[in-house]
Amino acid sequence: MTIDQGALDALLLNARSQNKWTDQPVTDEQIQQIYDILKMGPTSANSSPARFMFLRTKEAKDRLAPAMSSGNMEKTMTAPVVAIVAYDPRFYEKLPQLFPHNQDARSWFTSNEGLAATTAFRNGTLQGAYLIMAARAIGLDTGPMSGFDNAKVDEIFLQDRGWRSNFIVNLGYGDPTGLFERSPRLSFDEACVKL
Repeated sequence: MTIDQGALDALLLNARSQNKWTDQPVTDEQIQQIYDILKMGPTSANSSPARFMFLRTKEAKDRLAPAMSSGNMEKTMTAPVVAIVAYDPRFYEKLPQLFPHNQDARSWFTSNEGLAATTAFRNGTLQGAYLIMAARAIGLDTGPMSGFDNAKVDEIFLQDRGWRSNFIVNLGYGDPTGLFERSPRLSFDEACVKL
């Protein structure tokens, strides 16, 4: 099955990282829908290490402000929702539930700290990309970014849960006046090798 040109445009070809937002709200139902879509994307051993914190209130965003770089402050504070894409370094504790056909899978990671760390970060990042695609698929715009102090975000929001921040995705309805000329991309020959 292939998707049509309109879907490709909405997901990637015409989608843009937003810098400015309208005041149209993002609903709780939309946040739930984003998660219900993204959770179905593949991860190794169905490990699903990503964890998400959705900041919707002014109070929550004010707590985030000290961790943001100056260039990302305004667009983050004005976004209807700010998603902290994090990961759980102890994701493997959920493997008996998530990978039930192999009850030994947890031991792959408890016996190899490096493998656990790499798996958590790689697959959590992958799930963050699924979040972007899911949000775009339901008609929202996104503004993914680094440009913040991970240690501060972890301290303010995540340490009690044991999670670690990866990146941030602003969610809402983009204001096109905040866009600038689309930056170029590498050509196939610059980025790809066929053997």
